[in-house]
Amino acid sequence: MINPPGLLISAPSSGTGKTTVMLGLLRALAEDGLAVQPFKSGPDYIDPAFHRAAAGRASFNMDSWAMSAPLLDAVATQAQGADIVIAEGSMGLFDGVAKPGEIGHGSSAETALRMGWPVVLVLDVGGQAQSAAATALGFRTYNPDLPFAGVILNRVASPRHERLTRLGMDKAGLPVLGVLPRRGDLTLPERHLGLIQAVEHPDLENAIAGYAAFLREHVDLAAIRAAASSRPDGPSSAALPRPPAQRIALAQDAAFSFTYPHLLEGWRAAGAEILPFSPLADEPPAPDADLVWLPGGYPELHAGQIAAANRFLHGLRSHAESRPVHGECGGYMALGEALIDKDGNRHRMAGLLGLVTSYEKRRFHLGYRKATLTAAMPGFAAGSTLRGHEFHYSTILDQPDTPLADVRDAEGATVAETGSTLGNVTGTFFHLIAEATV
Repeated sequence: MINPPGLLISAPSSGTGKTTVMLGLLRALAEDGLAVQPFKSGPDYIDPAFHRAAAGRASFNMDSWAMSAPLLDAVATQAQGADIVIAEGSMGLFDGVAKPGEIGHGSSAETALRMGWPVVLVLDVGGQAQSAAATALGFRTYNPDLPFAGVILNRVASPRHERLTRLGMDKAGLPVLGVLPRRGDLTLPERHLGLIQAVEHPDLENAIAGYAAFLREHVDLAAIRAAASSRPDGPSSAALPRPPAQRIALAQDAAFSFTYPHLLEGWRAAGAEILPFSPLADEPPAPDADLVWLPGGYPELHAGQIAAANRFLHGLRSHAESRPVHGECGGYMALGEALIDKDGNRHRMAGLLGLVTSYEKRRFHLGYRKATLTAAMPGFAAGSTLRGHEFHYSTILDQPDTPLADVRDAEGATVAETGSTLGNVTGTFFHLIAEATV
């Protein structure tokens, strides 16, 4: 296949406005009649749903730390038929896993280099003018091999501020692709794990339409399109991850929604049936499912409702008597004995594992995970090594069951969140991305 031309939207750090730019750009280009393929660099599992709403096309993660080269190629094939690719970076452009001789492994820059996508750097120029060019120039020259399209200046206070900032960019030889005036109403609602979920946004369609109108007014869309490029040839054949079962009952609602799109696409492509159900609506998993999979999400915000969902809990327990059940992060918490909410209230969960977690005693857990299974879990034999990502604030108060895996962070340090297994039930605090190849 031939890769469509693409760009990667990045920034020096989080909080600079790149998601607003990303969503507005996706929608504006789609309004112009282009088939726009979104991607997300890194392990974020919230942004792809926003991308899909903006572009009308499913978005996929590309993660060069967690994914093998063949898997990255397989994910890239999802752009087939698109006119242009727009990818969104994570954190700062060069932020990734660091080890001697290797800076930024898994970074947005690494994704852009691999795919040949020029970088559009979104700069928050508030509180500076010509000095912003020094920041941009540093990013442009830090890796001379990295293709660089230009900059979008964000939060510009006045015409004078724009003029002075442009002078610096002109001196540095950096193309200015857009200038966004400062506006306080162009932010997305957030909570403790970042943005709220797309399904929870009170008026997502109007918000995205507003971003698109704003981008159309202040960004040179023709220059953006002209700057897009990619490596010339894509892979001829590559495979997404195989399904862990034929008929998979998948929890899907505001409490359970964090599943990586490439996994679901791989499962479907291999012929598996995805049977969605909502624990919050007190729906039980399909009685003829081969596997129940509870993704991560926000069970700590809905603990009382989950505890009262008797049809869901009865169906889950019945399934676990003879067939496998697996939970990730929030799904793992729901499989446990109890969940303590932010106010200190204890809620009985499914009781299929002895896990007790507390959101009252919060501690930030964030980072890549490499897990070697000490027991089997759905789709993987004992001894398999998996790569994933952990992101939560809950604290383990009790984890009495058999550990599921030896879990380590990206630097090799042991992680206490080993996951658990009991009977037909398994759970992990990390979100699975892929089986490790090395």
